[in-house]
Amino acid sequence: DLFPRLFTMGRRARSSAALALAFVALFGAQIRSASAFKASDFKTCATSSFCERHRHVPAHDPRRAHRLVGRFAVGDDGAATATVERSNPSGDAGDRPLSLTVTPYGDEGVIRVRFDDDARPRYEVPDVLVDSLDASRRAFDAVTHDAGTGTTTFVVRANLRSVPGDEAKDYRLDDDKSSDDATERVIKLVVTHNPLRVALSVNGRETAVFNDEGRFDFERERSAPGKDETWKETFNGHTDTRPRGPMAVVLDLSFPGDDVHVYGIPERATSLSLRDTAKGREEGDERSLAGEEAETDDAKERLKKTSYSEPYRLYNLDVFEYEHDSPFGLYGSIPVMHARSRLSSKSSPKKKEKGGKSALEYDGEVFYSGVYVHNPTETYVEVQRDGGSHGSGAARTLWMSESGAADFFFLPGPSPGAVARQYSRLTGTSAMPPAFSLGYHQCRWNYRDEADVKEVDGTFDELDIPYDVLWLDIEHTDGKRYMTWDAAHFPTPRRMIEDVASRGRKMVTIVDPHVKKDPNYPTHAEAERKRLYVRTPTGEDFDGWCWPGSSAYLDVVSSAVRDWWAEKFSLANYPGSTHDLHVWNDMNEPSVFNGPEITMRKDLTHVDGTVEHREVHNAFGMYYHAATAQGLRMRKNAEETERPLVLSRAFFAGSQRVGPVWTGDNAADWDHLRVSIPMTLTLGVAGLTWSGADVGGFFGDPDPELATRWYQLGAFYPFFRGHAHLDTKRREPWMFGEPYTGFIRNAIRRRYALMPYLYTLFEEAHRTGAPVLRAMWYEFPDDDVVAAKDDVAMLGPALLVAPVLFKNAQERSTYLPAGTWYDYDTGEKFEGPTTVTKPTTIEDAPLYVRGGFVVPRRDRARRSVAAARGDPLTLLVAPDERGNAVGDVYFDDGIGYGYLAEGGLETKKTSETSRSRSGSVGKNAPFGAFTRRVFSFTDGVLNCGAPSYSPSASGAGGDFPDAATRVERVVVMGADVSAYASTAEVRVFSKGEKEKDARTFRVDVERAATSERGGEKTSARAVAARKPDVAVADDWSVAFFFES
Repeated sequence: DLFPRLFTMGRRARSSAALALAFVALFGAQIRSASAFKASDFKTCATSSFCERHRHVPAHDPRRAHRLVGRFAVGDDGAATATVERSNPSGDAGDRPLSLTVTPYGDEGVIRVRFDDDARPRYEVPDVLVDSLDASRRAFDAVTHDAGTGTTTFVVRANLRSVPGDEAKDYRLDDDKSSDDATERVIKLVVTHNPLRVALSVNGRETAVFNDEGRFDFERERSAPGKDETWKETFNGHTDTRPRGPMAVVLDLSFPGDDVHVYGIPERATSLSLRDTAKGREEGDERSLAGEEAETDDAKERLKKTSYSEPYRLYNLDVFEYEHDSPFGLYGSIPVMHARSRLSSKSSPKKKEKGGKSALEYDGEVFYSGVYVHNPTETYVEVQRDGGSHGSGAARTLWMSESGAADFFFLPGPSPGAVARQYSRLTGTSAMPPAFSLGYHQCRWNYRDEADVKEVDGTFDELDIPYDVLWLDIEHTDGKRYMTWDAAHFPTPRRMIEDVASRGRKMVTIVDPHVKKDPNYPTHAEAERKRLYVRTPTGEDFDGWCWPGSSAYLDVVSSAVRDWWAEKFSLANYPGSTHDLHVWNDMNEPSVFNGPEITMRKDLTHVDGTVEHREVHNAFGMYYHAATAQGLRMRKNAEETERPLVLSRAFFAGSQRVGPVWTGDNAADWDHLRVSIPMTLTLGVAGLTWSGADVGGFFGDPDPELATRWYQLGAFYPFFRGHAHLDTKRREPWMFGEPYTGFIRNAIRRRYALMPYLYTLFEEAHRTGAPVLRAMWYEFPDDDVVAAKDDVAMLGPALLVAPVLFKNAQERSTYLPAGTWYDYDTGEKFEGPTTVTKPTTIEDAPLYVRGGFVVPRRDRARRSVAAARGDPLTLLVAPDERGNAVGDVYFDDGIGYGYLAEGGLETKKTSETSRSRSGSVGKNAPFGAFTRRVFSFTDGVLNCGAPSYSPSASGAGGDFPDAATRVERVVVMGADVSAYASTAEVRVFSKGEKEKDARTFRVDVERAATSERGGEKTSARAVAARKPDVAVADDWSVAFFFES
């Protein structure tokens, strides 16, 4: 075991030069420095030949010109096909014609555009798109060919009344005269034949365009290199044989309009609104970058930077201690982009004061659209806003992929929610989390032994700090053999796990994708014998270096290998495990310490040598993640299947169906605290909302102020975990001492108090694809001030999180969009749009409640999520300017799959549980076993009832603790207590006729604090109806009376 010990010291610790030299001398392996990000380890566009070939080709270069030949043929399946060829052929194999297929899907106008080389078809990655997608194919409503203009127009009519969530808003543009029905959208795909151009329009206005700049290219596969040509490429001593030669595809995608913002394509540490990459760095942009207030010289300097000189990279890599502001790709890749455009403006923008700042104001309607590029190969994305043919502010993007198909989906929008929903119908919605997983997670590399685990677990209870999951990193194993235990330090793992579980908590162990090459390790011996590993081009098992030393990598691209791997998580195959043990997949980019760019060679092969690694690289980690989750689901029989918790570092489109991710190896500094907001928001934009950053920073030692501020922010991450490097000081919440321990306790408790609201948001994410933590523009799509703002976030529609992000901050300024707002803690009322500047102490973590919403919470402090099941609710009512508010709450058993409704609102087709090889889906309770209730507050009366949009949407209830939840308080914010009577009337209705069968009684009304930190009741700005004691599952009302 000398190798893993030395390698661990060299890789993760700050090793000495002597140790590094000794290691190289002994083993001839490459050592990675742990001191900082090393740019020289990784490629750039200039050192990636396909990117360098295509990035600088000018627009409308005749060598790139393509044209459509003849006319489209429309098939019975709704797809239309045609032939595309080069306009200026050179007479070689690179001139082979391409097939073009356009296909409409679903009821919202999503259209797929795919180019392929029928002579040598491109690989299409499996198990990324949902199984139900083919069934959602439809026919175009009309197809017309205009010989005069040389265009073919495909028409899809989408009715918003059939789309849940869009009923209340008319998105038809003001000057559109195409339909008398304001709820109908006419979506057209206009294909110009020569030169080839494909434009998506909604109600007569172009929103997204393919090949507007004529930069599309598709390098045809050839049989052999030309004379004096070599296909081999070398980087840092590593050679890629490229046996199939250059096969790049280039997609030219533009978003017309004024002041266009584009979002998405994670993962990287940069601003939410993607900056230009084609101009270099310059000054003078009016737009705020990264949402930062210029409170320090360093921040002011960063505000000057309006663009990058390097395109955004999508290539999953193990990036050690990444930089906080860079277009460089990190651990995961999701090739989806959202665009925010103002359409119809013909005039120049005007300067106007907004939110206390000078901003550019544009005329026209705000419109959202998107595109998903279905390609898991290495990709660079150029972003440029230089006018072009659409006018000032239009965004042009160039997607340069090393291989794969030219395959993309237009997402027509027109709202942020519509784009999110349309994308989720392609790749799935977020997995429904087990309830415990939304609590706080305590992790460290590494807890030393069982005694350490017991002490940490006990100290949380001793100090009344809630938490739900305790994690073990790689040192818990026997020599980095995963699914084993270090017998000296963890001799009785089952007893340890059961002890933690006896208090309603869980444990997690790490399982990485590299398998130690040890003939005495049963997992390796069996995988080697059955030939389940990734192979070299010549057919041998690939040998790479990672934590165990010499390692092999399971070929999880193969569904058969995934099924085999899933079986290894059974209790019989994983000694010492229990049903209360869950799993963490790290290093699954995959990380190969001695590989090119610290990952796998691209010419390795999968599925018995039939698929090159370059074709699936970005999807590899998702396959491993899915196989692990499948294994945890299979631990129980079909009737008892539980939802798994499996955390992954690598991801691709579709990973949201499996489980959460985190943002990787961040650092304990204020820059990484700040950038965690746009990083997490961007993951939500890309459908992967169950995410978060390591609280406190993985590397380095946060001081008490930074740690406190990070917990105050982290309490609102969808995934909330504290984690730390081996070399750091211990930093459990109590290690900073008072008063900081108390402040951290308050932050964690606030998370637990809001658990009913948070769980309801996750159910919405699972059902519709909506993010849990949302960019401001998601909730306020027409407000230009928030289009690039990412120093704040919305937790669902109702709560605005405004963390303190600078050291020694004395105040915090927060822009509140139009509407009524309340300070969560004081109840102070504000009318937006306005900028509120509040003094801050280390204890303050500004949180605002949006008027018009009802927020359910649980105010009783408990040790864990499980301990609070069945506790009564407090309903926080925040009336809008008209005195109205709405909200909802969702409960199920929090464990299994009984909530799924057969043929109802919820469907297995959008979650990983529906995959054909994902194991059985159990039903701890009957199908449809959930409770969903809607609250509405009007004219001083709070009503509780079933959702109006679907009879089945309220669920069938069930025998689980939260099904019997009652309400103990109704708090109305912004209320003048002197105007209210001292009692309120409660009416509980039977399921029959309400007026006839109502049960009526009175409860006390008193001045109330709005939160646990709201101060004395005498200074509170709210009233509360005490102990109405009504069941959430019943229909009832609470009527407040006003003094005459």
